[in-house]
Amino acid sequence: MILRQHRGKSNEGNALLVSIVTMTVLLGLSAAALTSSIASKRQIGAEIERTRALYAAEAGVASAMQQLVRGQQPSLGSVGAPSAFASGGFWGGAVQNLDKSWTITSVGTTGLARRALEVTLTPQSGGIYDNALFAGNSSGDPSYVMKFGGTKTSADKISGNIYSGQNVVFNGDATIDGTPRALGLVSASSSTILPEKDGTPRAAVQGQSQPLPDITGMHYATNNDVDVAKTFKAAKYASGTGGGKAWQMPATDPAHIFRLNPNDRTANTSTTAKDDYFLEDPYVALHTDPKSDGSDPFMIQLSDPAVTKGATQGNNKVYYIDGNLWVHNLSSMSMEFASPSGGVQITIVVSGNIYMSDNLYLKDKNKDGIALIALKDPAVKDSGNIYFGDPTFGTLEHMSAYMYAENNFYDNNLSATGSAIVSVDGNMTAGNQVAINRDVGKAHSKLTVNFDNRISTKKIALPGLPKTTATSSGLKISLWREVAVP
Repeated sequence: MILRQHRGKSNEGNALLVSIVTMTVLLGLSAAALTSSIASKRQIGAEIERTRALYAAEAGVASAMQQLVRGQQPSLGSVGAPSAFASGGFWGGAVQNLDKSWTITSVGTTGLARRALEVTLTPQSGGIYDNALFAGNSSGDPSYVMKFGGTKTSADKISGNIYSGQNVVFNGDATIDGTPRALGLVSASSSTILPEKDGTPRAAVQGQSQPLPDITGMHYATNNDVDVAKTFKAAKYASGTGGGKAWQMPATDPAHIFRLNPNDRTANTSTTAKDDYFLEDPYVALHTDPKSDGSDPFMIQLSDPAVTKGATQGNNKVYYIDGNLWVHNLSSMSMEFASPSGGVQITIVVSGNIYMSDNLYLKDKNKDGIALIALKDPAVKDSGNIYFGDPTFGTLEHMSAYMYAENNFYDNNLSATGSAIVSVDGNMTAGNQVAINRDVGKAHSKLTVNFDNRISTKKIALPGLPKTTATSSGLKISLWREVAVP
């Protein structure tokens, strides 16, 4: 007998029910997944719009900074008429604060997204050539004061920003057309620099530290075009038009613009620890400039035109001197570089001191530029300084140069009657202190510094200089944050 198994109708119904339930669940999951996918796409789209809005806000900040570089009042558009950017735009404004910083508010828009940025740009003390006067106070002297004074026609006048690694004091009628900065305090008694009620100049920035320029990192002892001391090993002892006998190079050599240890100035050279090189051309006729105004200066030719046929092989070079540099002649009051068609652009670096006893002028104030740098010699205590004034007569009235002293600026008899007025077209930067005494009794030797911004604005480029750290507008970003949309 054969036994057969029969499937009942109830079993078939159960299978159908399970299938229906399964399909229902799967359809539900699919619907949920589709809904989630649509929501995710919307969320991703919204995030993309928010990111684009942030980019638009950043574009607004960049636009404002570019306008400031050009010297313009920033204009970013308005909420009703934003400036176009990509698929959206930006609007906002810029306000200059009392300390000459700028606060920029930029709102970026894309679709329905809105995001806002607030950026503060502060005046930057910047690099070695971004200030009229800079004293880093590297010694950390808590009593250091950068002083300005004088009354009426003898009052000091500074055009450009200044920085002191400790304190700044304005007395009498001294004025500044720029921002005074100090790690310590800035005080003033003069109403002409717009002091607040507490005596602080309106534009002063106090309690701010500025980094020292890394000039020694340039390694000039090896990174130079003309190593003057090494070149002078082939020098000849001979007479020159500037007076006396000295070690000299031929007119065809770029180093011929220096004379080593002239015998008519032993009163000066006998007091120094290193060899002394004098900036003067022994192959050019002596001119005394009796008015001391640069109208008839003792000229310096970077090249001998008769030999080089107009070529200037001595231009656009870094001259390095292991020794001291003097701008000092017993007969002439002023010196000036002859300017080739493209202008004079040279840098003179010394491992020692620089002594500025006579005037130094530029022939072409638009194209010419001279940088003078004094570095410290670890083996010589008195080094890395720049001295102003004739040690005997005190006569010094004008210097056209960008000057850096790794150590200090000092005076050499600067308050003598011959130096009642001293002016600088360029700048003065000291790693340590500007320590020039210009007060003797009731007399004050007036100091005028006119900041020459051609290096920081890249109108001229001198060889072998460290890169400036300031922006071309003299501003840096000190705050960048996202804020609520106004």
